[in-house]
Amino acid sequence: MCKWRLIDTGPLDGPRNMALDEALLNCFQKDPTRPVLRLYGWNPPTLSVGRYQDAAAALKLDLCREEGVPVVRRMTGGGIIYHAAEVTYSVVCAPEHLGDRTGVKDGFRKLCGFLLGTYQRLGLDARFAVDCNPGEERLGERTSYCFAGKEEFDVIINDRKIGGNAQRRLSGAILQHGSIPLENRVQQGMRYLKEPAPGATRSVSLADLGHMPEPDELKRLLVESFQERMGVELVSESPTDQEMVTTGKLEEHKYLCPSWTFEGRS
Repeated sequence: MCKWRLIDTGPLDGPRNMALDEALLNCFQKDPTRPVLRLYGWNPPTLSVGRYQDAAAALKLDLCREEGVPVVRRMTGGGIIYHAAEVTYSVVCAPEHLGDRTGVKDGFRKLCGFLLGTYQRLGLDARFAVDCNPGEERLGERTSYCFAGKEEFDVIINDRKIGGNAQRRLSGAILQHGSIPLENRVQQGMRYLKEPAPGATRSVSLADLGHMPEPDELKRLLVESFQERMGVELVSESPTDQEMVTTGKLEEHKYLCPSWTFEGRS
């Protein structure tokens, strides 16, 4: 059975979280034998913008500054997310860890499968949007706010989207990260948007569904489901010294820089 690293960093601030995800990806490209599942949180609550978004056009940046809400830019695409009261995951692996001929869509289905298993362990009827779309709702429509639209492999419970996922593929490596919302903070996040996102009000959290697991319990379920769905063994580790050095450099020279955060220039 293939062994994967399990790294639980707990809650970190936005720049540190994004720098560590990228550092894990960069170091994996140099040693692609050690795929990773990372679990983490956000402290303080933070707005993240997608790789190709115009932060100034989408966000009320003056309000963010006034209320002390940090803004970071992800290296993955998608819309704005307000990160609070959630467990976040990232996966770093190679395409061959998902099957030699796995395309992007099949890769999403495989990598998001453990989320279905986690929700199902809580007794919830969780499915992918592409598999439960009786009204032929348009999927994959670009929205400025992540929770306002549905992608094919977003998880749907009771016809409502829960969490979100984004992926970046580089040569020989994949980074995917996403969120499992414990509480619904979508309305709080929408306060910082310049344009309304009415579809976001249909998103849902575990608390909305009557489940309030402690973060550690949810992490245990995520780990169990990941091992089962992926057919791997997770081994708890800390980031290596090299990964932490790389994290520090990325944080200082990229994720703390306004040119990256607000303009997407690194």
